[in-house]
Amino acid sequence: MPQDPYRYFRTEAGEIIDQLTRGAGDLARGAAGETVVPHLLRLAHTLKGAAHVVKHKTIAGLAHQFEDVLMPFSKSGAAPPPENASRLLRLADEMARELSDIGRTAPEPEAQPPAPTAFEETFDTVRVDIAQMDEMLRGVAQSAVQVNGLKEHIADLGRTAGLAALLWEQLDSGGERYGGGISPAALTKARAMAEDLHAALKPLHGTLAFSAGQLERELDRIRDAASALRLVPANAVFPILERAVRNSAQTLGKQVIFETAGGENSLDAHVLAALRDALLHMVRNAVAHGIETPAERKAAGKSESGKVTVRVVRHGNRVAFACIDDGRGFDVAALRRAAAPRSSTTSAAESLAPEELVRLILRGGITTSGGVSEISGRGIGMDIVRQTAARLKADVHVVTEPGAGATIEITVPVSLLSVDAVVVESAGMAASLPINAVQEILRLREADIARNRVADSIVYEGHAIPLLALSDALRQQVTSRRAASVSAVVIRSSGKLAALAVDRLLGTATVVLRPIAPFAGIDPVIAGVSIDAEGNPQIVLDPAGLVDAAGGGRPRQVASTAPPIAPVLVIDDSLTTRMLEQSILESAGYEVDTATSGEEALDKARARNYSLFVVDVEMPGMNGFEFITRTRSDPALGSIPAILVTSRSSDQDRRLGMKSGARAYVVKSEFDQGALLQTINGLVGR
Repeated sequence: MPQDPYRYFRTEAGEIIDQLTRGAGDLARGAAGETVVPHLLRLAHTLKGAAHVVKHKTIAGLAHQFEDVLMPFSKSGAAPPPENASRLLRLADEMARELSDIGRTAPEPEAQPPAPTAFEETFDTVRVDIAQMDEMLRGVAQSAVQVNGLKEHIADLGRTAGLAALLWEQLDSGGERYGGGISPAALTKARAMAEDLHAALKPLHGTLAFSAGQLERELDRIRDAASALRLVPANAVFPILERAVRNSAQTLGKQVIFETAGGENSLDAHVLAALRDALLHMVRNAVAHGIETPAERKAAGKSESGKVTVRVVRHGNRVAFACIDDGRGFDVAALRRAAAPRSSTTSAAESLAPEELVRLILRGGITTSGGVSEISGRGIGMDIVRQTAARLKADVHVVTEPGAGATIEITVPVSLLSVDAVVVESAGMAASLPINAVQEILRLREADIARNRVADSIVYEGHAIPLLALSDALRQQVTSRRAASVSAVVIRSSGKLAALAVDRLLGTATVVLRPIAPFAGIDPVIAGVSIDAEGNPQIVLDPAGLVDAAGGGRPRQVASTAPPIAPVLVIDDSLTTRMLEQSILESAGYEVDTATSGEEALDKARARNYSLFVVDVEMPGMNGFEFITRTRSDPALGSIPAILVTSRSSDQDRRLGMKSGARAYVVKSEFDQGALLQTINGLVGR
């Protein structure tokens, strides 16, 4: 037997008690005894046997009493009278309470656990702990992240194959250009080597790309299957909600029918467990505040029995739980009286619209109850709903109609484990934004942005919405440079919109969300972290926190103000080198122009302002040393820094380069992308 003797009993007993509750409820509503009674007897007998195995005498005794109530009706097929059905419901409630106490009290089993029992389950069904399933899903999801990283490296391999092809073409057509310095035999050998390199890289790239794609599809299939296994149907909480409605109605002397719909929709067990308390308060409030007494309903022309319905609807990767009652609706006059202490004056409370009063309810601490009872009166029910919504990143909506009832709907994510996200970048930092919050991605011009000292805004679908820079949201100290255009992600949370300005959009990904401990004092705009393909932590943004920060005018985090960076001019007669350097610089956010000779570069430099020249040495006509010497002596170009990127590595060439006025000398055989960017960033003041 496992170290926890109740590990499997809790699951099995919970399922049986839920079925006993539903069956007893059916009998109370007049269901035929000939089918329900035998089924309930079998369930009670199974539960009694399981309880004896784990030495839980209390639940075993309650299950035995359940059998005693049913036995007189097992042969006749008659339905037990209402008082017997009520007794069955009370016994089921007691068993549920006892089961919920397991683990919080000292265990009942003897010091020496009994020997393992026979394998009771069928061979095509097993029970798996949610924690174990979570661990497997984290592994699968993290493997998917690694595959995405592998795909990026494969893409680099594809680009390398392309560069090998370009090198081969240059060598194949460059005999005259290189003939003076390379022997025909050496040129032929280099051409053959370049051809062999391309021939080897191209099929390797194709094979790896196909294999990575196949692996990604398999991981997606495994993840989907495992995710489905860890989901539980929404109707798992229906029995406890029904008990809460029934007990509340009996305590308050009301007649209430409880109905459900959509219980087959499934969601993460952790989400449903976190949502349970909020749903309990929703149905109890519906009975306490919404449903009238039989006399009041009769006087209003309604049936004496009120109705509370819990309806579950799936919307993509979110699930909406709606609690609907046909009672009196929210008492607006009573809400005004309850809200008065929170307003500066009584007249201020009187001026609040019904929608504003409902929003006050969602803040918690307001009650319209005349006194405190076991059911209501402290004003904390909706506060728990609000706190649950905040914890689950959920949306809450309330609709009420006087005399016709109210609907409270809370919409939660299906799962909290993995998130489909848009990956964005700000000042070199990547962050993930849950894709279900993304409304649209825009490209904004400076003229589209209304700026003031407090906050920025844009017009979206005819309405002004706040615009928040991701760097401000993350409180990054950055240098402000107004670009001609900027990418913005429009996000929605709880019915409110905001736009998030980012430096770049890096694509989409499925990220494994890892929560951050509360004591870390994390910013509300951050929901958690994920681990990227290199094993580095990456921020996962919280849409609700971002919308609140945008609406609250979070201050800009600016260390200094500088004009936009002018483009970089890359000068090299080699197409391969030009493409490589242009790709590196553009990936780092620079605008790049290219030239194939010193003469062409001088013409471009005199026609446009540049922040930096990246120059090769060996070029037809004017070489790199001459180009830098010419620009240093030109009054209009002398202040523009230049660096040399060349295959020449001798000390003499280095001295010539620095004497010509170059600010840095990079040897191609020692080429390091990170060092090159660091040098360039330093020279242009980025």
